[in-house]
Amino acid sequence: MAIPDYQSIMLPLLELLSDSKEHTFREMVEFLASKFNLTDEERKELLPSGQQAIFDNRVGWARTYLKKAALIESPRRGVNQITKRGINALVQKPDKIDVKYLEQFPEFIEFRTTKKEALEIEDKEDISNNQTPEEILEYSYQKIRKSLSQDLLNKIINLPPAFFEKLVVDLIVKMGYGGSIKDAGKAIGKTNDEGIDGTIKEDKLGLDVIYLQAKRWQPGNIVGRPEIQKFVGALAGQGAKKGIFITTSSFSKEAIEYTPKNETKIVLIDGERLAQLIIDYDLGVSSIAKYEVKRIDNDYFGEE
Repeated sequence: MAIPDYQSIMLPLLELLSDSKEHTFREMVEFLASKFNLTDEERKELLPSGQQAIFDNRVGWARTYLKKAALIESPRRGVNQITKRGINALVQKPDKIDVKYLEQFPEFIEFRTTKKEALEIEDKEDISNNQTPEEILEYSYQKIRKSLSQDLLNKIINLPPAFFEKLVVDLIVKMGYGGSIKDAGKAIGKTNDEGIDGTIKEDKLGLDVIYLQAKRWQPGNIVGRPEIQKFVGALAGQGAKKGIFITTSSFSKEAIEYTPKNETKIVLIDGERLAQLIIDYDLGVSSIAKYEVKRIDNDYFGEE
């Protein structure tokens, strides 16, 4: 069964609390995961940020909405309990409890219409496959990031080969290798096949070196296993054990699965990962807006 949306969780959650006992959030998650027959994989599925399980997040928002409608409450820190209003709601045996159902309660209306902007966000939320606010924000961010990633690759492919050399060097230094731009530039060897080949310091002291090869290829020109084997051979000729192969295109399945029989360590970076690294290390990109998602510090307030 697919992970239920947060609105589908509301009624089962309220039914769990119908015993009028106090229940912890973890108890709710465990009960609801069992009720919806979720697999371990579904329970472990994370939001794009990787900071929270999707199901936990949806249970949390179902709980929040029920609290805003005064159907449940937190009598003390870390637990939830049904209210008289919540009991009365269950007596009516509703087919479902969702945002539309909760709009009959003035406290919930006030929660949703505190500001005009908040109302607009909630309306969009209802349209977006019943995603929670965090999901809407995170998936929207991923869409923007993916679009930026594609734009970066298109620009890189259409710029002169020499610029690709500079970009790779700048990125490696940003990631903490090569010591400095000056040192890294000296470490780069010859230019070949619209890419760069050479060695670069693994650390600022130059205790070890990494052999680097980068190919500025069009997306449809896939790097196959033979190219990786040639790279491994080049490493052996240099007496090197570590290498990074960067391409603006992609690697074939055989290239990805290829493992040298010796102790050589090869890292493959395709176009998609290259673009993501460029974004992560703020190379050639600039921020136009930043948003922080905050939550109440329960330790400070002494309650849930």
